[in-house]
Amino acid sequence: GLLQAHAFDGTFVYHFVEAVRPVFDPRHIRAGNPYRLVVGNDGVLRRFEYHIDNDEFLRVDSATDAEVSFEAERVLYVKERTEVAVRGLIDERNSSLSAALDDVGENVNLAILMAELFSGEIDFTNDLRRGDHFDVLFEKYYREDVFSDYGEIVAAEFYNDGRTVQAFKFILPGDDEPLYYDADGRSLKRLFLRAPFRFEPRVTSRFSYRRLHPILGTNRPHLGVDYGAPTGTQVIAVANGRVVSATTSGGSGNMVRLRHTNGYETYYLHLSRFAKDMHPGSRVVQGQTVGYVGSTGLATGPHLDYRIRKNGAFVNPLIEHRNFPPGDPIPEEHLPAFIEVRDRSLGRLFSPHSLPRDLALAAQ
Repeated sequence: GLLQAHAFDGTFVYHFVEAVRPVFDPRHIRAGNPYRLVVGNDGVLRRFEYHIDNDEFLRVDSATDAEVSFEAERVLYVKERTEVAVRGLIDERNSSLSAALDDVGENVNLAILMAELFSGEIDFTNDLRRGDHFDVLFEKYYREDVFSDYGEIVAAEFYNDGRTVQAFKFILPGDDEPLYYDADGRSLKRLFLRAPFRFEPRVTSRFSYRRLHPILGTNRPHLGVDYGAPTGTQVIAVANGRVVSATTSGGSGNMVRLRHTNGYETYYLHLSRFAKDMHPGSRVVQGQTVGYVGSTGLATGPHLDYRIRKNGAFVNPLIEHRNFPPGDPIPEEHLPAFIEVRDRSLGRLFSPHSLPRDLALAAQ
């Protein structure tokens, strides 16, 4: 339809689509994505480009002077990487991490990266206080001088309710994946995440042994924490484990149950649907999507009822998280290399950068 709208006939369209199909499924073209046509004075198509995503675009060139012979390929965008440091303040005007970052010109995707980074230390739904502030050093990628996406966080410091939490990216020799550690080389990655979301939503109901059920109208135990979130929001595994079940379970609706180490199990209730491969015995890793928020079962609206069971008894997730052990520290033989990286990152983290007006005044 796109090509016909530019006056190319059916034969042309057929050969064009057949040339594209081996490298890109034309059915995956999305409304709103930009494209570009280069047409000669003779009306012959010279080149077609279509933006697939932030990493790739489709390029189709005329292979010869013939009007129906094409060469198609997926091409990686050339991106420019820059390193940026910003500072933000939690106050009466910006009461959330997302709002504080928006105030200094960044967007919610950076807030998600920071929330994931500090998920073992800070509950961004309940722990933030006025006067909290942060510095973050991170990568930004530009394509043709236009912001494309965020890379990795290099270093960050968050002052929260009287305590300071730091994070530094470090790649252990022989590994490819960067990990994050505090200033002393202790891993920030805990055995369990604070919440089963990439960015913590609001708590709408807490753990209780006696709560008035919103539908049944009777007092009964609520052995989990309810998180309000829109239908379809991704729900993630809080720790590595295996699927015990993924099925419909009465008033719990669609529910995933995972078994972890040290006698722990986690439950994810009222899902709209399950993620792929949620079969009994399947292995899941921390951060993997297990389902999507819904309102199946006895639910007044879309939310997730998240539960933790320890050695056969349900426990309060918001309290039990404090007992989870941290990840492994940096091996002693690699500490000198880490300290060198840490100190370089600190120097760049606190390099001059723009401050929100309120924070600049407070710093004077």
